[in-house]
Amino acid sequence: MEAKLKCTPLLLLLPLQILLHASAQRGGIAIYWGQNGNEGTLAETCATGRFSYINIAFLYIFGGGQTPQLNLAGHCNPSANTCRSIAADVRACHRRGIKVMLSIGGGVGNYSLSSIADGENLSIYLWNNFLGGGRGSTSRPLGDAVLDGIDLDIELGSSQYYDVFVKKMKSYETGGRKVYITGAPQCPFPDRLMGAALNTSLFDYVWVQFYNNPPCQYTTGKTQNLMDSWIRWTSSVNAGKIFLGLPAAPQAAGSGFIPAEVLTAEILPVIRRSRKYGGVMLWSKYWDDQSGYSTAIVRSV
Repeated sequence: MEAKLKCTPLLLLLPLQILLHASAQRGGIAIYWGQNGNEGTLAETCATGRFSYINIAFLYIFGGGQTPQLNLAGHCNPSANTCRSIAADVRACHRRGIKVMLSIGGGVGNYSLSSIADGENLSIYLWNNFLGGGRGSTSRPLGDAVLDGIDLDIELGSSQYYDVFVKKMKSYETGGRKVYITGAPQCPFPDRLMGAALNTSLFDYVWVQFYNNPPCQYTTGKTQNLMDSWIRWTSSVNAGKIFLGLPAAPQAAGSGFIPAEVLTAEILPVIRRSRKYGGVMLWSKYWDDQSGYSTAIVRSV
């Protein structure tokens, strides 16, 4: 009788506990920084306390024998060696527990991988110039700061050999050292350029771009296409966490902006039930400064 009295309430409460856990998933906000000199410094971005992940954008030239090139718009000039001061900003972000990635690719640039060797060589270059290798080198564009990983925002060129690149990057995870691999595919599934890379199942975070893609994004008063796409991504992609990628202001993208009140009332309460829910990604810090979007949503993320 005593055992029965202990077990029955537990069995009755278990489904409720699971439901409460599923509905209480909390995430973080990832944001892209680097493409507008009027968006504040990296250290100032981290000091807001609103962001858990920063993607420094972009390494926009690489592959095919090209010398990789970084473009940080109005912030600094890598070719003049004026970006090394960002190392102190990276360390300031790390002291706050914020992960900082270098984003490669973007919507403007000249990049593609031409062979297995090309993919591996890019990995070696990034490891030695932005991550844990070659820390004493004076050629590191961002100084001696060690970034947490690499973000793939592949929107141009070919889909080939990014799987090779990702596997090589992950091979640097030794001795307890973590190398984060993140990515920003478009929401039509599968992403035509990043599908093979995502199939490696090596991505820690995937911030899907639910904008500039009408078939799978929010349109005024209609959330179903976005919800259906979210379910497709979270059920099909083997990654650590999936994020809802959004423009931080109506002007930040051609389409797909979600008013903050719609996001917090109608969308986040649903997608937060997913075990793979990681949070929200925003493009970009500059546009977020204009709109105050992250401030409006951070407590609901």
